[in-house]
Amino acid sequence: MKRVIHSLDQIGSVGALLAAVAAPCCFPLFAALAATFGLGALGRFETTTLYFFQGFALVALIGLALSYRKHRQLGPVAAGLLGGLAVAYSFYWDWRIDLLYAGLTAIGIASVWNWFCSRGSARSEPVLESVITCPSCGHRSEETMPTNACLFFYDCTRCNTRLKPKPGDCCVFCSYGSVPCPPIQIGLHCCAQ
Repeated sequence: MKRVIHSLDQIGSVGALLAAVAAPCCFPLFAALAATFGLGALGRFETTTLYFFQGFALVALIGLALSYRKHRQLGPVAAGLLGGLAVAYSFYWDWRIDLLYAGLTAIGIASVWNWFCSRGSARSEPVLESVITCPSCGHRSEETMPTNACLFFYDCTRCNTRLKPKPGDCCVFCSYGSVPCPPIQIGLHCCAQ
């Protein structure tokens, strides 16, 4: 789930592009491409497809905003916001196909730019302090994460509940911590995966 949240901008951008390809009447540039892949049959659902397009564009903007919190690079968010405003202007004020294409392009560029920013920030020094929250009693304890090993078990200092990683997580910090373990932070696979 954490990887899906981290990739919202990419999911939104790809979804918006696919929805645009599936709506050949409003996006004539994509009509031949859509027909090639058999998406021309979706033309009768064009109204619904355009709502999907707007929804995916919104998901891309949310993903860009969430990624900004991680890498603090304003460029991708600004480009995505300008693209989103161009799309909104085209849909709700003055239908201009050139502005709609420009907005879609800006959102796509912002998504790629954000990917490069996220990869660059993922290689920086990891945070080694994480606050583990016990799911049984709610007790919070700040712990230092090891950089050379995974922590599979953690005993709560208040209620003595033994915490184990949730399915799909590599360690207790990824499951119950405020910050995932150092290998996950820098974009590597943890030793448990």
